[in-house]
Amino acid sequence: MKFKDKVVLVTGGGTGLGRAMCLHFAREGAAVIVNYSKSEERAKETVDRIDAMGGQAAAVQADVSRDSQARQLIEKAVARFGRLDILINNAGWTRFIPHNELEKLSEEVLENTWSVIVKAPIYCTRAAVPHLKKNGAGSVINITSSAVYTAMGSSVIYCAAKAALASITKSLARSLAPEIRVNAIAPGFVDTGFVNWSPEVLAHLKRKTRLGRPVVAEDIADAAVFLAADANASTGQTILVDGGVVALGPNA
Repeated sequence: MKFKDKVVLVTGGGTGLGRAMCLHFAREGAAVIVNYSKSEERAKETVDRIDAMGGQAAAVQADVSRDSQARQLIEKAVARFGRLDILINNAGWTRFIPHNELEKLSEEVLENTWSVIVKAPIYCTRAAVPHLKKNGAGSVINITSSAVYTAMGSSVIYCAAKAALASITKSLARSLAPEIRVNAIAPGFVDTGFVNWSPEVLAHLKRKTRLGRPVVAEDIADAAVFLAADANASTGQTILVDGGVVALGPNA
């Protein structure tokens, strides 16, 4: 098992991409902290699934867009399992707003999107740094988006926030080396239930990939495991997981 005796913390770990990553790391032997903000029931379901496979996990509530709660989350994780080796900044927030309808970008939408996507990874990372450094080989993985490359996403502020997180990834990779590696994963369209897309939109988006199949949450989890374990000479990198859409262009 690649992650025996390692501890991973996944923000927004109870559902969607976060759940897939929690389960994958648990299968590889890691103890997992499943962070959630509001979805307690789903976070506990994720923990139960890990328990059922013989793994170790704990659900910890925290609104990581608040500095004090992010710090408490890190301390609770270390108190629970004695160490922290991998931090995955996955928590997200969005609201679908057409890019030409700027008046709908309310203060609430702007603040929530920026706080969860940009501020939260900074809060969690800086609280985790002392613990990640203790082991001499810490890893931080930020979940960005293919919107960084296409400027196409659920809203203008969502695209901007994900682009900011991509820049933060490089800045942190430079400043935290050599003890901590910082990388990112940029998923393309993955139907996780995070956005309530219509069946027609879902079918259209899935047809765009070059692989003849949609990208699924497990694909993102595979990339996270690779970055945390096998890509140990990589830092400041972003892996684009979108079925080839950005690099090769979408299917007609």
